[in-house]
Amino acid sequence: MHRAVPPVISVTPSRALVDETFRVAVQNLPPGSPVTLHSLHRSEDEDLWEAFGHYVSDSRGTVSVADDFSFGGTYTGKEAMGLLWSMSPVPGSREGLRLRKKNVCIPQLVNISVYGGHVEEGFGERLPLASTLTERWHLGPGVRRIEISERGVRGTLFIPPGPGPFPGMLDMWGGGGGLLEYRSALLASHGYASLALEYFTAGELKSADKEFSYFETAFNIVREHPQVIPDRVGLFGLSLGSLMASYLAAESSVIEPRCCVCVSGGHLYPRGVFCYFCRHKLRVDEHNREIWRSINLPIPEDLSQKLDVGKINCPMLLVNGIDDQNWPTVECAEDMAHMMRAAGKEHLLTRIEYPDAGHLIEPPYSPHSRATKFIKDGVTVILLWGGQTKPHADAQEDSWRNILAFLQKHLYCTQNPKAKM
Repeated sequence: MHRAVPPVISVTPSRALVDETFRVAVQNLPPGSPVTLHSLHRSEDEDLWEAFGHYVSDSRGTVSVADDFSFGGTYTGKEAMGLLWSMSPVPGSREGLRLRKKNVCIPQLVNISVYGGHVEEGFGERLPLASTLTERWHLGPGVRRIEISERGVRGTLFIPPGPGPFPGMLDMWGGGGGLLEYRSALLASHGYASLALEYFTAGELKSADKEFSYFETAFNIVREHPQVIPDRVGLFGLSLGSLMASYLAAESSVIEPRCCVCVSGGHLYPRGVFCYFCRHKLRVDEHNREIWRSINLPIPEDLSQKLDVGKINCPMLLVNGIDDQNWPTVECAEDMAHMMRAAGKEHLLTRIEYPDAGHLIEPPYSPHSRATKFIKDGVTVILLWGGQTKPHADAQEDSWRNILAFLQKHLYCTQNPKAKM
């Protein structure tokens, strides 16, 4: 008597860097069968994140997420990585969550399952037809992680595999504070010795008024490392870190960055004051989520209220989302371009802007966070970052590709090595 072969689900490759694509396929389904592909991740904070798409098997009884259309779910259309970038907290989760990797030495585990029918909810109470586990890594094989606590600087340095020497990077995050390693780990996996810098602890925004020398010292720690090419060290910043990167590139007489990547940043602050807010301009939306983009609008003409980016002498890449609700990044970029043009430096500037992308532009396939919790003056609030999920996901994928190309052009003479999973 013929026995039906059970469905089989596969992810190829099953182990990869977080910015690499995979292929999800299901075989041995009845032809023309409606099924739901579902992804589930338990974060290091024990929160559950999920995504799902609705498919119909072809005449051979197969579904390929990369080749077939999703007719519904958290994403639609032909989206190879939709099961990752469209993830959101499961219904009933805590408010204002953001998915961020804490321990880069272990992978992000994602369980991918197939269910019969077009399911919308209650996945935990259903038995899947088949499941498989995939590993997503920020830290490639052979990348070394070195904790830094010297000359007053706190952070983690990641060294790529191989003999070196390598170009270097000073990597600075935003106003949430703390030590975030996952972007630096990924940069090292692409051949850059990257220092993830901690410059204030979470919830202590005022303490970001560090001595300028702190950042210069951190840069020099990277530059002086024996496996770093000393004249090929760049700056990478997001949000507040982007402002700091611009500040260093324009004002420092001690360091000479080879290039500068600024994501969702600006150049607005009273001279000598790193953290500055016109709090009377703070707005909230109908859900009481804080909107900061109007705080420093209109862009001041007074040069004492902003950084003189005309002093920058290295190539600079600005990456911004047009729907950024946290900071007037697009208006800042336009003013920065005007200032650099007036100084004869416009050739150093590259701008990329993405419609319907928000403030938190992260490495590709990271879930979009439109609004999340943020500690401000010791009080937890919900900040509106902006962006729509699909356009924001596209922006993250395209911008990362452009960032890596920019770094390759300005920091590497030849093809750079990359960690192989």
